[in-house]
Amino acid sequence: MKIPITKPYFDKSEERAVIEVLRSGWHTQGPRVEELEKMVAKFVGAKYAVAVSNCTTALHLALLIGGVKPGDEVIVPSFTFVASANMIPHVGANPVFVDVSRDTFNMDVRDVERKITKKTRAIISVDQIGLAGEYDQIKKIAKKYNLLFIADAACALGASYKGGMVGSIADITCFSFHPRKVISTGEGGMLTTNNKKFAHLANLWRNHGMSIDDKARHNMGKFVYEEYLVPGFNYRMTDIQGAIGVEQMKKLPKILAARRELAERYNKLLLKNPYIELPSAPAYAPHTWQAYLIKVKNSAPISVQELMQKLIGEGIGVKRGIMACHLEHVYEKTHGKTKLPVTEKLIKTSFCIPIFPQMTKQEQDYIIAKVNKYLR
Repeated sequence: MKIPITKPYFDKSEERAVIEVLRSGWHTQGPRVEELEKMVAKFVGAKYAVAVSNCTTALHLALLIGGVKPGDEVIVPSFTFVASANMIPHVGANPVFVDVSRDTFNMDVRDVERKITKKTRAIISVDQIGLAGEYDQIKKIAKKYNLLFIADAACALGASYKGGMVGSIADITCFSFHPRKVISTGEGGMLTTNNKKFAHLANLWRNHGMSIDDKARHNMGKFVYEEYLVPGFNYRMTDIQGAIGVEQMKKLPKILAARRELAERYNKLLLKNPYIELPSAPAYAPHTWQAYLIKVKNSAPISVQELMQKLIGEGIGVKRGIMACHLEHVYEKTHGKTKLPVTEKLIKTSFCIPIFPQMTKQEQDYIIAKVNKYLR
C-alpha cells in the first residue's frame, strides 16, 4: 500500500466550478471570492471575513491592522509551524516564545502571563492540529493587559470552544486553505473578525491599498479613478480559488464528520498499544483532526525517528509532529537559548500519521498494523 499523509477532498464539483470561472473571464478576486467570504463568515459566526492568498498573509495583515509596531513584543508558542512566528519580525516586532501543554499541544497560558512585559502588544494563539486553544483564559489575559488577541486557526476551520465557533471568538482569526488543511483551495486563507475597522483595513491592505476594488468599480457602470490610501500588498485570492473554496465549504460538514470518525477509530485501536500516548480531545472543544499526532513513550523499543523510517519503508506517509521555532537557526541566532522543556520533549517524541476523509478502513488497519509491528 501507498498511503499519503493527507489528500484534499476534491471531486467533479470543484472541476466544474473552476471551468465556469475560466470561461467567465473573471479570474482574479471577484464574485466567487465574495461568495466564499460570506459562507465562511456565516459558518463561523463572524461579522466579517476577508479572503487572502494564504494564512501567512492573513497573519501579517492581522498584526498590521491590529496596530503592532516596531519594538513591540508578540507572544507566540514555539511548538507551531514557523509561519506563526515569521510574520512578527515583518512588522518590526519581536516574537516571545512560550511553552505548550503536553496534553493539548496548545500554548500554556501560565507561561503566557509570565512573559508579558511593558512591550507586549499581542498574543498569537495556535489551535494546534485542529484543537481550539484555551480561548476563555487567553481572552481574559488579553483584556487584563489590553492586548490584541490573534488566533492562528490554520488547522481549525470547524473547531469550536465551549459552544463558540473558532473564527468568532478572538479579535482576529486566521484560517488556511493549504492542501493539508481541513478544506483546500490549493493555497489560500481567510481572516475573520467582528471588528468593522479591522475588516476595512484588511480589505485595503490586501489590495495594494486601493480605495475601491475591481469588482465594485466594474459594477458602478461609470469610470472611476481609484485612490491608494496605504502602501498595501497583493494578498488577494483568485476567483479560481474562490470557486474551489465555495464547493469545499459545501462539503465541510461531511469532511469534518469523516475526520472525526477516523480519529475515534484510531483512538480506539491504538489505545491498546502500551508505547503510545493518544492526542487529547476534550469534550468542550470539538476537534477538526486536521492531523493525527501521536506521542511515543520513552520505554518504546525504537525511537520516533526509527519508527518513521520504518513506516515510510512500508509505504506510509508520515511527518514530524510540529517544529520548535525557538530552536530554528533564524530565531536561535536572534533570540539566544530559550528553554521550553515541554516543546523540546514533544519534538523528539511525537509524529503524524495519515488522516484524510477518503481514507478507507483497510488503509487505516494497515497503518495501525504497521505501527504495532514496530512498537510491540
